[in-house]
Amino acid sequence: MMSRLLCQRMFAVMLGFAPEMPGREAVKRFLIALGGCGLFSLGTAAAAAEEDPFLADLPIVLTPSRLQQPQNEAPAAVTVIDRALIKATGYRDIPRLLRLVPGMQIGQERGSRHWVTYHGMGNDYPSWMQVLIDGRSVYSPGNLDGVDWSALPITIEEIERIEVVRGTNSAAYGANAFLGVINIITRDSSDSPGKKLAVNYGTRGIRDLGLELSGSAGAGSLRLNAETKGDQGFAGLHDAMRYNVFSLRGDQRLSNNDELMFRLAASDGRRGLGYPDSIFGNNAERRANSTNAALHLQWRHTPGPSEEWLLHYYRNQDSTDEAWFATAPSPLNYQVPLDRNRSSVRDNIELQHRLALSDTLRAVWGLEARHDQMDSAFLYHGSRHQHSSMARAFGLLEWRFNPDWSLNANALIEKFDSDAPKFSPRLFANWQLSPADTVRFGYARAWRQPTMFERNGDVRAIYQVNPLPAPPTLLVHPYMPNPDLRAPRMDSLELGYLGQFPTWRTRLDVRLFMERIADYITRVSHPEVTAPLLSGSLPSARYENQNSAVNLRGVEYQVDSSPRAGTRLLFSHTLIDRGSSERSVRQMTAPYTASLSWIQDWGGNWSSTLTALRMGPLAGGSGFVPTSTYVSRPYTTFDVRLARGMTFGASAVTVALTATNLGGRHQEIADRAEQSLHGNTPVNQTSPMVWLSLSINPK
Repeated sequence: MMSRLLCQRMFAVMLGFAPEMPGREAVKRFLIALGGCGLFSLGTAAAAAEEDPFLADLPIVLTPSRLQQPQNEAPAAVTVIDRALIKATGYRDIPRLLRLVPGMQIGQERGSRHWVTYHGMGNDYPSWMQVLIDGRSVYSPGNLDGVDWSALPITIEEIERIEVVRGTNSAAYGANAFLGVINIITRDSSDSPGKKLAVNYGTRGIRDLGLELSGSAGAGSLRLNAETKGDQGFAGLHDAMRYNVFSLRGDQRLSNNDELMFRLAASDGRRGLGYPDSIFGNNAERRANSTNAALHLQWRHTPGPSEEWLLHYYRNQDSTDEAWFATAPSPLNYQVPLDRNRSSVRDNIELQHRLALSDTLRAVWGLEARHDQMDSAFLYHGSRHQHSSMARAFGLLEWRFNPDWSLNANALIEKFDSDAPKFSPRLFANWQLSPADTVRFGYARAWRQPTMFERNGDVRAIYQVNPLPAPPTLLVHPYMPNPDLRAPRMDSLELGYLGQFPTWRTRLDVRLFMERIADYITRVSHPEVTAPLLSGSLPSARYENQNSAVNLRGVEYQVDSSPRAGTRLLFSHTLIDRGSSERSVRQMTAPYTASLSWIQDWGGNWSSTLTALRMGPLAGGSGFVPTSTYVSRPYTTFDVRLARGMTFGASAVTVALTATNLGGRHQEIADRAEQSLHGNTPVNQTSPMVWLSLSINPK
């Protein structure tokens, strides 16, 4: 027991809880503490056995390797946001939940637009983390190859858990998993059959209504989730939004060895965008209407207890109507149509086979193919119909060559269009020093495919002065194509520790990382391109590979503790040492982030959650004006929820009061073009939001 307490204290010293601590100093402390814990654990088998009753069951995770593994055997750091935590926060959107994950850097330019990244890297529409719903990727060429979080056709209520892989996972999921994976797993339709009604009503026009209906018949089950949600966004912004979401999931057992799952989901809605005083109205106030739909089919065949075949097919479709008029400067003063209307379709099929080769050797392999179609006359001038195809093969071996050791070897090869194939390997070892302590270390290489818009995006504002045959006038050319972009490559080294301590039933998850990115893609201004009439005011730019490497080094950790029955404390902290020859690239990663949540069951069906969120200075993307150097200032904000459960007749009722963004307004992500007009005065600050929730679940 003494060695465990000493180990715990060493980690407490290492953590320091100082957000401004330099990354190198944190790394030194981590290595000292980790080495000390290893020495103590090796010589205290008796103490470990004594502590076994204090050990909590670690969650079983699927995302890191595509194999079901206890968290301490996975070849990656992984955070699980379970249903209990989702319910305790009371949050209305998924990105708010992800702020509780170490290493995640998230901001809102407005209430309906979320910027979600890991370690801050990414452009205005980040695509550096793979985002999945039940294994279906939700990236869309129609959202400039990013994720439209507000329009996702999924409700919070149907989520079973979210697994977040912190660190590259391209060896398992390909190019978009360059920095990690967010896997949103929905509940089986047979879970908690019945009816449920949920209502939110609050400030800033919050008006939400959700309904769930589910039931079973024989070997099949079906669940329907429907929701309408909306609010007026942040004060002072053209920011109102309203979305309707429909989701239908069915699960059918066809035989003792075969199961079929389908999910049909759709959303439609509108949101306010833009600013009233943007340059020439290039980002004028307007409304965007969007629709999203997805069909996902999965067949599972289990010929034996140690073998499984999975066949996935899905189709994603989305469309957005977003058009307005800009105004050319005096003396021209004519209206210029800007039309960002767009639509896209993705078809994807994947075959996966899991099997046990022996008592100590397991494997998974698979094949995947995808085809994307994109249509937008404005985003791709002269070539409105874009398409891209991908094919990949992947495989993994897990070898438990010793009761205390496991080795995971992954490899993936993928090919996009006419590009040369890219090979992504990963090799990790997990060493269980004691029943309560595991060390993980390994290496991975990843490639990130340039997006369709980065390579081929060609945006021009053109005015036709007179009917043909008069030539059109090119006013600005803000996005120029660059078909010669190279795929960025990352080499990553990782050392991790996962330990459990009897004091306060504490779990500590630490990740020490070194990530080197070559051929990083950034947006570069080209003022020498003077052909556009207004090039002096809005210079042309394009995406280019940076000549020098980007280096990210640091430590991130999460402490999950229960000091007494009914109390849970969740603390996450990240320190990053950013290295790049380009200041603008360094600014896209905040040097520190932190979150602290206190979840309390008070008895008598009363419960509460209090969360503090801290974010360091962050630029957040390259922006429409890539020469802008504006960085949002550090901020601290608070969220709180107070809930009471009751029973009325045969119905379970929960009433809750939730508030977010307390403690003063702050800016999270700036629109650089708009911000350049206002100096250092933030133009898009958050607003506190408070709402009352009522949930009724008839028995």
